[in-house]
Amino acid sequence: MTNTQKTEGLEKLRTLLKGARICMLTTQDEHSNLRSRPMAMQEMETDGDLWFFTGRHTPKVDEITSDHRVNISVIHGNSYISISGTGSVVKDKEKAAELWNPAYKAWFPKGLEDPELVLLKVSMDMAEYWDNPGGMVTTVIAYAKSLATGERPKIGENGVVNSPQNH
Repeated sequence: MTNTQKTEGLEKLRTLLKGARICMLTTQDEHSNLRSRPMAMQEMETDGDLWFFTGRHTPKVDEITSDHRVNISVIHGNSYISISGTGSVVKDKEKAAELWNPAYKAWFPKGLEDPELVLLKVSMDMAEYWDNPGGMVTTVIAYAKSLATGERPKIGENGVVNSPQNH
């Protein structure tokens, strides 16, 4: 995959994620159970990194400290996105201020000065998306055509995006 293809893939992914606010973050606990929880998502950076606010003393922080592998799942509009990556806990007041929204005071009452506040950074390793811009009508038509022709339905677009850091 060329750098141009990776850049185009990341741009497609950013477009699909634009406006998405909630995702499911999956980690692995100490018993090897997969745990998912909803998280408020920031926009994806140009290199594929995603940022989240979290509490310093939460199970997800312990889980990411033990096993850095994470997955983020997003359903946004007619798109489905799965992002596999590496999670890390970051203390960066400047980055936190850049991402801050006053609504986060519900979780961090002392705002940016809250001692519980840390950032969770997910560096994307790879992502896969399924995009059906036509929605349900297009899906129904594709299924009907498939039943009539015996061919697999062609529903939207599926793609894999690798991180620019992956060769």
